[in-house]
Amino acid sequence: MTATVDVVLPCLNEAEALPWVLDRIPAGWRALVVDNGSTDGSAGIARALGASVVREERRGFGAACHAGLLAAEAEVVCFCDCDASLDPGLLTGFVAAVAAGEADLVLGRRRPQGRGAWPAHARAGNLALARMLRRRTGLELRDLGPMRAARRTALLGLDLTDRRSGYPLQMVVRAADAGWRVREVDVPYLPRSGKSKVTGTWRGTWQAVRDMSRVLAEPAGGRPVAGGAR
Repeated sequence: MTATVDVVLPCLNEAEALPWVLDRIPAGWRALVVDNGSTDGSAGIARALGASVVREERRGFGAACHAGLLAAEAEVVCFCDCDASLDPGLLTGFVAAVAAGEADLVLGRRRPQGRGAWPAHARAGNLALARMLRRRTGLELRDLGPMRAARRTALLGLDLTDRRSGYPLQMVVRAADAGWRVREVDVPYLPRSGKSKVTGTWRGTWQAVRDMSRVLAEPAGGRPVAGGAR
């Protein structure tokens, strides 16, 4: 049986990238564009291209992602950046693994394609956090990329609380604490469209690292539920 799928696309001024991204959403899946305060008409463009649009007034990557998760209704929920750096069409393999019970959470390990795809300072921060994550969870992961897929009810059971840059990391940490089977898959990472809101500057990267460091300091145990409930 084929699983239903919603794709959460956090969006802040991505008018230029939206047509490319939405054109690559697999047929039959629903695109949930979460407008996080865009001023460039992103919401209207997304609607015109057939996406469902959710508004999230509270600024923050985690706030946008979680608003999308709460609005989702499908069995499997995917997350993907909305800046054309990642091809959402690649999520079909992620969903297949989750639907078949081969993994509870599938993550995309970004493999940069061409110059400028991943600034040196952002890559350095990601590598440092990945090492800290391996020590904290025991998971052999090499990236903390935003592209991922898991079952909606299981994700809601993780009771994620971070609403800033630490949201993707908190998802992985709490999934690991709950004993989820986490798989990492290589995905091409393309030069993004427009300027990054998080890792495009040293300041943004430092803020993201600080947010994620707080997540890594959370005590193990918490309230997450097992991901294997199907």
